[in-house]
Amino acid sequence: MLEHFRGKDFLKLSDFTAEELSFVVDTAIDLKRKRAMRETYEPLRGKTVAMVFEKPSTRTRVSFQAGVAQLGGSTFYLRPDELQTSRGEPIKDTARVIDRYCDALFIRTFGQEIVEEFARWMNNPVINALTNEAHPCQGICDLMTIKEKKGNYQGLKIAYLGYPWNVGHSLMAASGLFGMHFAAAWPVTLEIDEHQVELAQRFASQSGGSITITHDAVEAITDADVVYGMSWKVMAGTPMPDEERLQLWKPFQVNAQLMGLAKPNAIFMHCLPGYRGEEMTDDVAESPQSVLWDQGENRMHTEKAILALFIK
Repeated sequence: MLEHFRGKDFLKLSDFTAEELSFVVDTAIDLKRKRAMRETYEPLRGKTVAMVFEKPSTRTRVSFQAGVAQLGGSTFYLRPDELQTSRGEPIKDTARVIDRYCDALFIRTFGQEIVEEFARWMNNPVINALTNEAHPCQGICDLMTIKEKKGNYQGLKIAYLGYPWNVGHSLMAASGLFGMHFAAAWPVTLEIDEHQVELAQRFASQSGGSITITHDAVEAITDADVVYGMSWKVMAGTPMPDEERLQLWKPFQVNAQLMGLAKPNAIFMHCLPGYRGEEMTDDVAESPQSVLWDQGENRMHTEKAILALFIK
């Protein structure tokens, strides 16, 4: 299947089949093994990857740059204010020039239409490092972490407590593709993109999974195999005053009492950054059930897999 990926874009998980995504995850697991054994593996030697980050980043930027270096390639960071697009140059012009200089583009931005536009005008791969709509790199990382900790996907229940945007969309699509039962909970005042729900439900109907959207944290987390916390800080949409935000989300905090409703061997995941005392308590984040640091490490291995597979 290796040649199947060469030169393709990686924009959202729903562009791929479960078989294709499984191959990416398995590649990441092998690269993690190689890293642990100090095996040299440099398929990107002589390759150059451009990075455009219009949103702040810790894990995505550091893991990506470290990953490219470990694969033998080189990266350089393009600040949005340094690009001529900030002064009105069309994306299609910037994209075609970057395409002549670099072997891939890694972009973290706002609208999904921006990464789609870069992909339209570039022959080399465009990798979505996060938009308001999707976070496919995080989705692959989550799949890898679940496989490592649970062994398989089919029939697992995932409780997701957080904003119904990029990470939620990607995890929901992955759940549908792999036959997992995705139960999401958030305040009744928030709205989700119905297209994203319908797409995941269509996947779930074919895989034996299910998609449940509720506004009851207890319903979502009861008997869950995986509990997924998410920051309450607004990453997209309209910000609200801190006091109002904290009050709105308080019933959805993953604390020891709520975590106790999940299965005894449930794992706790969070894409980070995480805020202790808000969406999760410190005792949950530091508990034996927490896999936050393995999950964080897996960002690098999964991004390496994407780069190694997709770059020509």
